[in-house]
Amino acid sequence: MNVTVAKVFDRATPANEFSKPEAGNRFVAIELRLENKGRAVYDDSPSNGAKLIDDQGQQYRPTFGDVREGVDFRGSVSVASGDMRKGVLVFELPVNVKPAKFQFALNSGFADQKGEWVLTRS
Repeated sequence: MNVTVAKVFDRATPANEFSKPEAGNRFVAIELRLENKGRAVYDDSPSNGAKLIDDQGQQYRPTFGDVREGVDFRGSVSVASGDMRKGVLVFELPVNVKPAKFQFALNSGFADQKGEWVLTRS
């Protein structure tokens, strides 16, 4: 699998009135591109292997927020050999912290290799 962080949406916009962060928090969305370079179908739940780390070293797990900036990876994803999936993982962070790093591991976080990206805002 080839995993790419395509975009970072700091202060992502809630998609509706029912999907809002708690008072004092905001949504941050990470857009991922998952491309299957292998021979077998890849089935996984991307949110299980994802963590967002802020500039203070605190880590956050994805939340179930819907945002306008992309389609959330819901539950599992299935990617055939040679195919690709794109979606966002949504995190809820306090308004006064900056997202600094994104960590991701395949196989619901149990893969031997883990990727880490230093984030820039868009």
